[in-house]
Amino acid sequence: MLIEVKVPQLPESVSEATLVAWKKKAGDYVERDENLIDLETDKVVLELPAPQAGVLVKIVKNDGATVVSNEIIATIDTEARAGAPAPAAAPAPAPAPTPAAEAGRVAEAAKKAGVPENAIGFGTAVMPAAKKAAADLGVDTSKVEGSGRGGRVLKEDVVNAAKSPAPAPAPAVAPVEIQGDRPEQRVAMSRLRQRVAERLVQSQSTAAILTTFNEVNMKPLMDLRNRYKDKFEKEHGVKLGFMSFFVKAAVHALKKFPIVNASVDGSDIVYHGYYDIGVAVGSPRGLVVPVIRNADQLSLAEIEKQIADFGKRAQEGKLSIEELSGGTYTISNGGTFGSMMSTPIINPPQSAILGMHATKDRAVVENGEVVVRPMMYLAQSYDHRIIDGREAVLSLVAIKDAIEDPARLLLDL
Repeated sequence: MLIEVKVPQLPESVSEATLVAWKKKAGDYVERDENLIDLETDKVVLELPAPQAGVLVKIVKNDGATVVSNEIIATIDTEARAGAPAPAAAPAPAPAPTPAAEAGRVAEAAKKAGVPENAIGFGTAVMPAAKKAAADLGVDTSKVEGSGRGGRVLKEDVVNAAKSPAPAPAPAVAPVEIQGDRPEQRVAMSRLRQRVAERLVQSQSTAAILTTFNEVNMKPLMDLRNRYKDKFEKEHGVKLGFMSFFVKAAVHALKKFPIVNASVDGSDIVYHGYYDIGVAVGSPRGLVVPVIRNADQLSLAEIEKQIADFGKRAQEGKLSIEELSGGTYTISNGGTFGSMMSTPIINPPQSAILGMHATKDRAVVENGEVVVRPMMYLAQSYDHRIIDGREAVLSLVAIKDAIEDPARLLLDL
């Protein structure tokens, strides 16, 4: 039985996908649920499993093709089995003459018979009505297969060709261009990179982005972590990091200043009564931002487990579209790469984003004395259309205070 392999139903926010690379070739046997090909959207890479076991008899769409929901990309013969001998090939029939060859044969016969070429109805491969239709519709008749006698191109052939979209060429990595000792290579952007670029430009052009800065003394949090990290890992099976505290500190600040957790929708301000915190994670395909839902209701251990899971699956390209959608506030940690200071760009339609940076020992003044403390610069970019400087600064101070005195998170101070 032949069954069709179709592109799964894509979410409303995703209109199309790109076929990355077939894992099997035509004639290969596949098991049920075995991954046939990866589909790249502008958010994630999805695996397309085989709906049934059998032989992949036909691949309709090749690597690099653009596809939409429910489009047929291959067929599987479920009655064929692995290792089954291929049926004996029937003698190949003589190839049919091409339209050009047929036209040439007729024209040659007419010439030998002394008949003028224009007296032969099919001395040319394109009929007059087809030529006119091609001119009107902008169709190249040299690429149209004729269905008329002797391969003549008829008007209906041109009309049908105009209705059928040309297949999208597979994106290819351009070869390295050698220009003396200055090589260059042109590579097509992935869908994810295109989407990231689009959203960043959108954010810069539609929001009134400002950034406020502060610095936080990490010593209290580092002491707390060092004191309990072994017990924490033994009890919860996950390492205690700093990000879970920053997530909790962000929620603490957002509760005090709800406008920072809001978003703009046309001429309206939408206040969110929930706290979905996006955590930026690096992956081989680029930066992705999975979302921790209802972060206010989660413990530090639950947040750490989600972050660890997100990081692992981001490297494997297995984050779902749902996990990358939404979010009311984002935290990005450039400090893991050594960044000392940055101005993060808001992830629309959110209105603010927190940037963490590298922790470095610096001289600071405490109680009139100069001491060395592990300090981190914090940066919060915000949409000045709805967030005033007061709320932006005070919300960042609330995050700083919570990190410098973690007991505030327990006492909700």
